[in-house]
Amino acid sequence: MLLSRDFVGYMSKEVVKRLVERQMIETNSVENLSERVRHTMVDELTVEDRLNEEVRDILAAHNDEMRKVGASYQEMYKKVKGELARQRKLILR
Repeated sequence: MLLSRDFVGYMSKEVVKRLVERQMIETNSVENLSERVRHTMVDELTVEDRLNEEVRDILAAHNDEMRKVGASYQEMYKKVKGELARQRKLILR
């Protein structure tokens, strides 16, 4: 994740605060909404980290096959990651 969790928490509070101040949204609990926004932001910011972990797991499961055919780990990593991202319609940085 590129940003610290503390900074994401700060950003979510500021976003909600400013939206409420400008009367763009209404909420009964700014704290609850800020927490929901923070959770959503963290979830979105960690999607690539989770994808990388899944790719590592897939390649670890097929390590013997890759060694037999002489496939490069880096090349396979790029291909598997690209394919999973395409299938899930993810936009990566």
